[in-house]
Amino acid sequence: MDYPAVRVVDVDQPVVLGQHVVTFWDAVSDDGDQYASVAEVAQVLLQLHQLTAPDDLHLPEMSPFANAPQRIEASTWLTPQDRAFLTATLTQMQALYAGLEFTLPPGVIHGDASIGNVLRDSDGHPVVIDLDGFATGPREWDLAMTAIYYDSFRWHTRQEYQDFVRVYGYDVMTWPGYRSMRAIREFLMVTWVIQKAPESEQAAAEATKRVAALRTGASRKDWQPY
Repeated sequence: MDYPAVRVVDVDQPVVLGQHVVTFWDAVSDDGDQYASVAEVAQVLLQLHQLTAPDDLHLPEMSPFANAPQRIEASTWLTPQDRAFLTATLTQMQALYAGLEFTLPPGVIHGDASIGNVLRDSDGHPVVIDLDGFATGPREWDLAMTAIYYDSFRWHTRQEYQDFVRVYGYDVMTWPGYRSMRAIREFLMVTWVIQKAPESEQAAAEATKRVAALRTGASRKDWQPY
């Protein structure tokens, strides 16, 4: 298959070291990480969404909340009040997701599609990395992150998002379920960052800010990439 994704090294793997499982992958570039443009992200997503997975690949069905309960329960950083709030919000988000009516046909998705997971190789071509979320599911899931990066956080400019829509050929922000999807993805971004909160003051400050924004409905435009 010629799809532009990172490739595993042809060695005997994985290697298990204690509680850690190690795999080996070819470097995308010899010149360090260079992120693709937003338009290139749209390009590789369009290519991906046109693929049909072979039956013997056995891709799992996407489970959007698979990690969230454990992240909330296992956190030693959360206050009891914040833990109760996030647990209740998780139930709300699960119900919200169950009520979504998708417009695009389901199929192969990356699962964590954003500019941070598409690098340029040594020839300047975009290559998809971070493949552990590959699954079958709604393609709106893959499109939502770039929209949210523009809409909620302003991490992308209007022009960059317009380029994304032009290349992919569909604007997920016009989908009636977009606002619900945005709320779900933002909630999951909070459950991800609370894992990092004990690691540094910066991470703790970001997690505190994000939890407070969920509680109060405050703007997300001061959220920082993490």
